[in-house]
This record gives sequence, structure tokens and C-alpha cells, in this order.
Amino acid sequence: MSAATLTAAPAAPTAKQADKIALENNKLHKRLCRLVGQAIGDFNMIEEGDKVMVCLSGGKDSYALLDILMTLRERAPIHFDIVAVNLDQKQPNFPADILPTYLSNLGVAFHIENQDTYSIVKRLIPEGKTTCSLCSRLRRGILYRVADELGATKIALGHHRDDILETFFLNMFFGGKLKSMPAKLQSDDGRHIVIRPMAYVKEADSERYAEVKGFPIIPCDLCGSQENLQRKQIKNLMREWDKKFPGRVDSIFSALSNVAPSHLLDRELFSFTDIKADGVANPLGDIAFDEEPCAMPATFPGTIPLQAV
Repeated sequence: MSAATLTAAPAAPTAKQADKIALENNKLHKRLCRLVGQAIGDFNMIEEGDKVMVCLSGGKDSYALLDILMTLRERAPIHFDIVAVNLDQKQPNFPADILPTYLSNLGVAFHIENQDTYSIVKRLIPEGKTTCSLCSRLRRGILYRVADELGATKIALGHHRDDILETFFLNMFFGGKLKSMPAKLQSDDGRHIVIRPMAYVKEADSERYAEVKGFPIIPCDLCGSQENLQRKQIKNLMREWDKKFPGRVDSIFSALSNVAPSHLLDRELFSFTDIKADGVANPLGDIAFDEEPCAMPATFPGTIPLQAV
């Protein structure tokens, strides 16, 4: 067999195969638009007249977020503006021309904020230690300031469903808290609303969409270069579950929207001291001696909202 045969390019897809690929890509785009639109509606993320600042890191998820929001803006019954913002942290070898060129060609308003947080992180964090916490705090403060300067009413981040689940497990395993990454929140300074429109999107779909669209991905030389992070361990665990136990990860994510404070142990969320046997039937009450306490009911009672602390 000749060397030419060994290195031959793969055969081009047939017309039928090309049509199938195009159909699957179109389905993916529709699914992402539906899921992002659903999250926006469920949590009232975007309102009439909003100026949404989309934080664009150069990763697959923020590219997908910007792309889908631009599509939804054209279809939405309300008017809102979009401005893409990138924080150039002055990482070595960062290709500073990629995002301005991409955004200019896209025709979207954008702002590039230049701040050397890379040097600060490298100076303050010992070699081999996790840089994420400090890097995140520095980015957050800068982006809040930029949002003020641009007049943005919402700050949109590209975190997806898997990010939310990973955060849930990180808090549970290492922080002793039942806490995740909210789809919508008030910033710690009380002056901004942060939204995560990709909250219902699976990472696998975001990865495939990036390939389909050919986004110019820019790798991170800080957290993206650290191989032994706890988050990566959780990610690997979830992927293993997804292979061995299909549906398990979906079920866990659904559980985040179906919380029963009366069946946990947080006395701030539920007043256990006030429980009385008042003789009134409660369909959501516990069946104390059930042999299968985790079995799904024949008729699902609906979501029990998490009460505010």
C-alpha cells in the first residue's frame, strides 16, 4: 500500500449524507433556540428594553450563547439590545485580533476590556495551586464596572446545564452545601442582574454546535491549563454516569427544580418546630413506613418551590 493511500483524505459525503447532516445541524440549532428561549421565559431573564451584556471568553459556550441570543432577538416579541464584551486578561500568546475580527464580521456591538489580571494571578497564586477563585473575583469586579459603563441591564454568562450540575456536586462533596449555580441572580454588590440563558443546554450540544458553526475557539492558559481541578474530576464522574446509567444525570438536573424543604434538614428553610398533627391530609407528606421511599409516585405532585431564606 502506497504512502499516498495511507494519507488520502476521507471521501466527501454523498448528497444523501450531506442532506442528513444538514438536517441534524438544523435540529440542533432549533433545540438550542428552544432551550435558551425556555430558560429565558422560565426565569424572566430578558425584558423589554434590556441591554444584555454577553460575556465572551472565546470558549465554545459563550460563542454559542451570543449566536443563539442574536437569533432569538430577531424573533422575540420584545426589543432588547446586545453588546458582546471580552476581557483581555493579557495571557501570554493570546490572539488579540481573533475576537474583534469575528465580532466585526458578525455585525454586533462589542467592547474589548484590557486588564492584566494574568500577572496578578500568577504573582499571588503559588505554582500548582488553583487559580480559579482569584481569577473569577478579578473578572467579576471588572465586568460589573464595564456593565455600568456600557449601561447594561443584564449580564449574560455562557454556563450550561453541566456547569450547574458540576457546581452542585462541588458544593455538596467539598463545601457541605446544597447549592448550585443559579440561572438568574442579583450580583453581590446588589446593582446587577446576572443571567445564564444556557442553563438547560447540555454541554455535548454546545460542543457540537461549536463544531458546526466553526467558532474560533481561544484556549485559556490559566484555569483551562490545570488538569487536576476538582471540577474536572466531577465532570469525568458525570460523563461516566452518562455512559453507564443513561438518564441519571437528567434526573439529577430535574431534581434541582423539584425541591422539598420539608424532607431535608435545613431548619431555616422549613419550620420543623411548628409541625403539628392537625388531622388535615397532606398529599405531599411522607409515608413514614414506606419500604421504597425513593420510588416515583404514579402521579407527580408538581414542583415544590424552594422557599427564600
